[in-house]
Amino acid sequence: MLQELHIQNYAIIDDLVIRFDAGLNIITGETGAGKSILMGALSLILGERADSSMVLNKDKKCFVEGVFLVSNKPGVIHFLEENDLDINAELVIRREIAVNGKSRAFVNDTPVTLGQLQALTSRLVDLHHQFDTLSLADTGFQLTVVDAMSGNEHNLARYRKSFRAWQDTRRELTVLQERKDNSNREQDYHRFLYNELEEASFKPDELEGLEDELKLLNSAEGIKSALTNVYEHLKGQETPLVQVLKQMHQQLQPFVNPLAAVADLSARIQACYIELADIAEEAEHQADKISHDAGRIEEINERLNTGYRLLKKHGVQTTRELLALMDELSVKLLAIEQLDDQILALQKQLQASEADMLRLADSISAARKKQVPSLEKQVNELLARVGMPNARLKVQLDPAEPSISGTDAIDFLFDGNKSNQFSSLRKVASGGELSRLMLCIKSLVAGKIDLPTLIFDEIDTGISGEASRQVGLIMKELAAARQVICITHQPQIAGKADRHLFVFKQAAGKTISTNIRELDREERITAIAQMLSGEKPTAAAMENAREMIMK
Repeated sequence: MLQELHIQNYAIIDDLVIRFDAGLNIITGETGAGKSILMGALSLILGERADSSMVLNKDKKCFVEGVFLVSNKPGVIHFLEENDLDINAELVIRREIAVNGKSRAFVNDTPVTLGQLQALTSRLVDLHHQFDTLSLADTGFQLTVVDAMSGNEHNLARYRKSFRAWQDTRRELTVLQERKDNSNREQDYHRFLYNELEEASFKPDELEGLEDELKLLNSAEGIKSALTNVYEHLKGQETPLVQVLKQMHQQLQPFVNPLAAVADLSARIQACYIELADIAEEAEHQADKISHDAGRIEEINERLNTGYRLLKKHGVQTTRELLALMDELSVKLLAIEQLDDQILALQKQLQASEADMLRLADSISAARKKQVPSLEKQVNELLARVGMPNARLKVQLDPAEPSISGTDAIDFLFDGNKSNQFSSLRKVASGGELSRLMLCIKSLVAGKIDLPTLIFDEIDTGISGEASRQVGLIMKELAAARQVICITHQPQIAGKADRHLFVFKQAAGKTISTNIRELDREERITAIAQMLSGEKPTAAAMENAREMIMK
């Protein structure tokens, strides 16, 4: 609910504070008094673009500030939470226009963008100008109206959940199919690389071992010759070294007891004898094992050439890295093969999700179609009440691709002259008719959806008498559950006010400014009487005005 509007330095308004109440707030005043200026100022805090030419005093900034009560507005609270804005029972929205023409917007003293401001205030205020038909022609609003009358809220919540699940599955399936298409192009190449490595069939550290073996084979003759020479010198000659050591040991044996030093020498010679004999045996053994195998050398070279080529091709250094690469290729190939299974599973999931979604959509569509005749009948009856007996509304529902709102395309068609020539509201230009049509529709759905503060700016153009009285009655009914603000020239509508505000011009020296004040009961009677018969109302007009207020 809009509690207060503070306007400063805007157009011909110097400093003005307007307080509003719940129920029906009526604003009246002579033509040119500044009622449209009030709406222009209000539009600023609703996110309209600022016009620096509207700044009254060019030496100071202009600002418009609105105070809203939002404790019973969960949608507003959710928006504030999502945008990290302070949450209070009272919401203060301010718009400033600086001297240089730049404008800024604030919510609870926190700067916000124009987009954020528009998104927030759309939840707070529905400002309907005489020629403002945007919301009425919006398909989203039209579906909201039909659904409110159809009681589709529960099914719509379930449908939207199902629709989002269907969308998510479809997106996931698209991603997988794209991956599959890309993988198909890579699969042959990966398979070739894997098969090449699999055919090589390397074992861990095999290339490194082959390099060591090749070094050994290439040095085999030299090693064998050296080992044979060792054996020959130690044991293979006519008088081998080990035999000489054995004889030395034997010659010292008789003298080991008389002289301890001889015993020590004898023991050391024996140790040398044993060690050298063992060395000779090992040298002979190793020499027998070694041979120059040209066939094996060729085989190793071929194996190493294959390995070196693959190492260079894949930019790695070791056999283990080649094997790790082979494992990676195996995983990729397996993943590609599993994509088909995943795609098949998602296709089945998508079919089930789509079936559930369409089942709910069919139920919603059926409820909509069932409600359309009743909605048309009620709106057309209300149109007759507000002075449009020849006007007709027709609701057109057609099948459409699934969207967040269902599987229906909707269009409100209008015939203002009982000609059976219905046209889309988007093509109808009569502001007065459309304003009253909007009033009729909103009055029907007011108790079923959470409408914001409704502001009607001179929707009474072209009507008078009973039609005006009916508009006033409908507004009064509408205001029973929400705040309604209406600028009007019709006494029949003004008579229904819960709070009557009067806009007037006042002179201060050479300047003229707009002001506003609340009228008490007697002032209301006089103002309404003046609306009926002129500046000096007759006694009959005063009595008529008194009756209008009492009804």
